[in-house]
Amino acid sequence: MDLAEAIDLLDWKRRVFALYADIRSTAAPDGAWQQWRATRDELFARHPQTPLSASDRATFSGLAYYDYDPALRLVASVEAAPPTASELPSSGLDGILFDRIGRAWFELGGARHALELYWLSAYGGGLFLPFRDGTSGTETYGGGRYLLDTVKGADLGLSEDNLTLDFNFSYHPSCSYQPAWVCPLPPAANTLPVPVRAGERTRP
Repeated sequence: MDLAEAIDLLDWKRRVFALYADIRSTAAPDGAWQQWRATRDELFARHPQTPLSASDRATFSGLAYYDYDPALRLVASVEAAPPTASELPSSGLDGILFDRIGRAWFELGGARHALELYWLSAYGGGLFLPFRDGTSGTETYGGGRYLLDTVKGADLGLSEDNLTLDFNFSYHPSCSYQPAWVCPLPPAANTLPVPVRAGERTRP
């Protein structure tokens, strides 16, 4: 990465951090979701750090999403666990090292579910929550989606000691757009046995 690319990436991150700060401060989640969609479309269409290939960018007309579903904005109780080194699978040849630090428990579809929470082991760290569900590989990217990735600004905040999980803000990793990007992917433990029709989807 040269200096110009680094400055572009810094600008991308600043915009995403600012976007999620606005989301956390907004009392109307559906309005924040509309802002999230519009900002992502703008970044993907015009920013030098877009994950789209040049050919895809030329025909880009916006990312595809399910309709906003308020029932899929959840508050999860957090169960701590002693940090355990975990090499998550990736879209590349090698895994990526995280520490599993706990689980987030929540109600979905009339049943109780848990997703594991990971902390990036590299300098600075960051909370990471990827998942797969019943739509993966058919209606959404087969490698899974991200719900939280705080090292890149994707942070929906806390409610007292609970974690806000709004699946309407789940999104595809950069590697879903072109294989030049290498992304960590959810492990088997973070596969939900139900379809989650919220957030980003593949275009019908």
